[in-house]
Amino acid sequence: MKEELTRSDEMSIAGAALRGAPWKTAAVVGGATATTGFVLSVFADGGDLPWAMAIGIGLFSLIAAIGSISRPAVGDRVTREARLWALRHPWRFALYPALGSAILLYPVQLVLDREGVFGAALDALQGGLAIYLITAFVAMTLKGRGQTSLPGGR
Repeated sequence: MKEELTRSDEMSIAGAALRGAPWKTAAVVGGATATTGFVLSVFADGGDLPWAMAIGIGLFSLIAAIGSISRPAVGDRVTREARLWALRHPWRFALYPALGSAILLYPVQLVLDREGVFGAALDALQGGLAIYLITAFVAMTLKGRGQTSLPGGR
């Protein structure tokens, strides 16, 4: 009989899967995208820093989440097993990068965009929802990698 995982267990496993994420690449690409977006928005309409930062945070989150599960056979045993769990449960795994993204987006919307507490929360949740859906769909397409990554197809 299989034992059900608690939310705490799932969070630990998702964290282990994200341990091997390409954090430097995600930070560089997210930062470069935010900078480029801001510079382009300055020429278009006087500058929109919150929009540019939201795009950068979103791309940072996507690269980190998808990069962490794209090579499930790389890393130590715990990381490999966690990545395989993430590929078998893409909707559960995607929840954690999405929550992280929403947490990063909230102060941007609250402070820089000068939205109210509830407006900032709604915008952050919408951004998190986008990260959730994209990460889960990409993880579903990568699911086959998890079945052929380890000897015996485990």
